[in-house]
Amino acid sequence: MTNDKMPLSLGSHTDKNRRLRSLFENPGLIIAPGVFDCLTVRLAEKSGCAAAYMTGSGVSITRLGAPDIALLSFAEILDQAKRMADITTMPIIADADTGYGGPLNVIRTVREFERAGISGIQLEDQDWPKRCGHEPGRRIVSVAEMAGRIKAAVDARNDPDLVIIARTDARTTHGIDEAIDRANAYAEAGADVCFVESPESVDEMRAINQAVNAPTLANQVEGGRTPLLDASQLAEIGFKIAIFPNSITRLFAAVGKLLYDELASKGSSQALSDQMLDHRGLWNLFDYPGFIELESRYLADKKQ
Repeated sequence: MTNDKMPLSLGSHTDKNRRLRSLFENPGLIIAPGVFDCLTVRLAEKSGCAAAYMTGSGVSITRLGAPDIALLSFAEILDQAKRMADITTMPIIADADTGYGGPLNVIRTVREFERAGISGIQLEDQDWPKRCGHEPGRRIVSVAEMAGRIKAAVDARNDPDLVIIARTDARTTHGIDEAIDRANAYAEAGADVCFVESPESVDEMRAINQAVNAPTLANQVEGGRTPLLDASQLAEIGFKIAIFPNSITRLFAAVGKLLYDELASKGSSQALSDQMLDHRGLWNLFDYPGFIELESRYLADKKQ
């Protein structure tokens, strides 16, 4: 239940921006798992994670049935963001791609995401159509254009605690030194956190943290370009936040295939049932007792 005594999806949730900001101000590595819908957000919150990362790739795969190739519209990602923010007290960082256009589009993106309950907004220096940060074919804009996006985002936010994250995709095509220079330029433009996408070695990850004048983000992608490290290693290198955008998507896909293969071959889910939440467990994950109690307050006594 929330502070207004409503189930989460009907309630109001305050102070999420302040809590996310404080995570960056206080010691410790922030672990932000990837989420793409209401189920994954609720699972992340129940696990005790302090924040979550709304993955554009995960939303594209599950909502459109398409990889991360810039097919999602601003309206679609905003709608998903609002639905997810409505059912959690946990701060969410949203992947806002390039901001969906010029400076005016960036301003609208920030305003709408903030109104939707998002606490952190990530913008990147790719040209449109953008590509996944661990795939080829990425084209990046000038430093000046991206700095303008960051300045517009900073000026657009109503709450100064809303966190602006600047991502650069320059490493793959322009090298690690260019990527670091861009990250510092974006920090100077006002970004709160810098995200150098797809460093290809631990040495490069160290170089980022030695040279970038802002808190840094590590993107952990299974099978991607960047080494997978544990939390203690990432913290020792100097990262402030680690995101795991599609870990849950990949796991869901693998486990889901096991289930459907079992149904196709044996016609029963019994062999996997002990690995599932039961009927009541799944409903209670979404506060079923709270909804029923709320409804009972307003139902007329039919015996009268």
